[in-house]
Amino acid sequence: MNRTSLLHAAMALMTFEALADGSKNFDVLANLDTGPGNVTVTSNGRVIMSQHQFYQPQYTVIEYKNQAIVPFPNKEMVSVDSTAAIKLDSVLGIRADNNGIVWMLDNGMRSGVTPKLVGWNINTNKLQRLIYLPAPITPKDAFVNDFALDTNHNYAFISDPAGGENAALIVVNLSTGTARRVLEGHHSVLPEDIDLIIDNVPIQIKKQSGELVKPHIGVNPITEDLVNKWVYFGPMHGLSLYRIKAEDLINESLTSQELASRVERYSDKPISDGITIDENNNIYLGDLANNAIGVIDTNRQFKQLAKCPRLSWVDSFSFGDEGQLYAVVNRLHQSAILNGGNNQSKPPYFLLKINALSAGMPGR
Repeated sequence: MNRTSLLHAAMALMTFEALADGSKNFDVLANLDTGPGNVTVTSNGRVIMSQHQFYQPQYTVIEYKNQAIVPFPNKEMVSVDSTAAIKLDSVLGIRADNNGIVWMLDNGMRSGVTPKLVGWNINTNKLQRLIYLPAPITPKDAFVNDFALDTNHNYAFISDPAGGENAALIVVNLSTGTARRVLEGHHSVLPEDIDLIIDNVPIQIKKQSGELVKPHIGVNPITEDLVNKWVYFGPMHGLSLYRIKAEDLINESLTSQELASRVERYSDKPISDGITIDENNNIYLGDLANNAIGVIDTNRQFKQLAKCPRLSWVDSFSFGDEGQLYAVVNRLHQSAILNGGNNQSKPPYFLLKINALSAGMPGR
């Protein structure tokens, strides 16, 4: 190894050791009155967030601008009371691409409407693409939640934990609008039999009968490396992260068995929600049970970057226009839906900036 390589390695080690302390690895950029869902940052620095449907927000997507929030892309497009022919209902997953398109994944669950993927062009301020995801692509218990954008192949890869046993990935051709449901029921997308317990309180859902059940949620976190080669994913309630090549996901000639054989177990992970990846393939994710943010490094080892009571359900990550890493905190475990019908979740919620190990791609 030459002197330059040794210097770079030493600097990387020093950076990681500094981050491991966790005390100065994030800043709160904004206090939010409504719990955010996911966050994305455009190549020109616009910070755009979905607002989590568990909190019944007035607007399902907003922009953080001049230290305030405004509806995105406009009131007519995002208001749940809009009478427009096309409106957003329940957006969670949100990503910006390098062409100025903000893609929003609308699960439609608040109004019981067909899920859809919506692309809004921020350069022209017009609707760019609308792709509906009807049955059987999305079954009755679908909960299309997050997705990875592949601008090289022009595809989106959506995670759907659905009812658990029928969890799957959805592969969407952004050029044609066609979609396929793949890997349904494969072990890489199924939840494991583990409970999520935060601050000594288990996550519980209250059924109509009054019974309390501890949910186990399938595939949720999903991202793709910056060269559009590997798609990384795994169940939320799971301790393994998997990956598969994007070229295999989009290859319609592969049988279900052949596609399943291409899935690789990549590393350990904690129970986690959203994830992202940097230019050196470090993977960032929330460590929900420990009020922490972690990273899976290039040696495939998970380590905590930050641990703090304020990191109470870190839901989503996105790199910004200057390589910085953003995230949101929404305390979903204290919402009525995940706290046995008892709402203990109160503002402020947070928009964070995190000290990453390396820079990443805006919007991802």
